[in-house]
Amino acid sequence: MHDEPRIASVAAVIGDRGRAQVLTALMDGRALTATELADAVGVTRSTMSSHLSRLQQARLIAVESQGRHRYFRIANADVAELLEGLMGLAQLTSAPIFGPRDPALRKARLCYDHLAGELGVLIFDGLQQSAAFAPTRDGLIMNESGWALLNKLGLSKSSIPQTRRPLCRACIDWSERRHHLAGALGAALMQRLIELRWAKRQPHSRALQFSAGGERLIRQLFAQRT
Repeated sequence: MHDEPRIASVAAVIGDRGRAQVLTALMDGRALTATELADAVGVTRSTMSSHLSRLQQARLIAVESQGRHRYFRIANADVAELLEGLMGLAQLTSAPIFGPRDPALRKARLCYDHLAGELGVLIFDGLQQSAAFAPTRDGLIMNESGWALLNKLGLSKSSIPQTRRPLCRACIDWSERRHHLAGALGAALMQRLIELRWAKRQPHSRALQFSAGGERLIRQLFAQRT
């Protein structure tokens, strides 16, 4: 019973259409100014200021100052994964088509800082089929079989930044209704795909564009075994 007011408070902040649009605009991991967000959402600067204040108070976004500018971003990966789950829930309860209608978003998109969509789920499924994960009470850990597979992409245990963030986390995918890889490893994998030039970000969108060769190699590397 003591948790209900806090849940209701956060839900009220997210439930406003304008603030939900702000959070969606930030879900590709970028930091945007209040002016950029006002233009993206289609509201006045004063209205956007009010939205950002509420979102900050709820600790859903963070702000960084650089010179005269202030940049707003999703507070952390936990918030991003919560929002991805809520997007999926909203589609389940209000629309016959799951997830985004844009084919590019359904195929590959950023979920904050990791890969989501069809290709993100394909990678997670491929890791599972290769017995890459060992379950623990705290979630998933990557075993030697998993690291051997990721080494083919140039990822190793020592290359992942040490943070308080979980290394591996299963994040329910908005459009595919299955899991993709989140956590510090999911972020490192996404960054590696960009470094290899297999994937690149689309301007002003969460969509990711994969090169033909990059997509082919991903499908080959993480092909499900029968």
